[in-house]
Amino acid sequence: SQQGAALQGYNNELVKCIEDLCTKRDDLQKQVLVEEEEKSKIQNDIKILSERLAKVNESLSKKMAARNEFDKIIAETEAAYMKILESSQTLLTVLKREKGTVQDKTSAAQSST
Repeated sequence: SQQGAALQGYNNELVKCIEDLCTKRDDLQKQVLVEEEEKSKIQNDIKILSERLAKVNESLSKKMAARNEFDKIIAETEAAYMKILESSQTLLTVLKREKGTVQDKTSAAQSST
């Protein structure tokens, strides 16, 4: 009967070890579920952020293209304006010279009378 008692002791210890393992497994399963839920939320956040990023990139691309078009128009306008200024300066120089020539002719005509 001593063997029976020893066998019963081993059996009780074995059952306790199995119960401990089941408890640890259940704890791990709870942690797995929590982390799977967190993973799912993170994946959803990534999806939402990726969509937002795509929209921002598209908007940014359009705005940069518009800005570049403004830069081009401004540069062309400034170049045209500089040509107008140069032409105005040339015209003014010609007019002064012509005025001087006319005045010289007028003065010469008056002094010969």
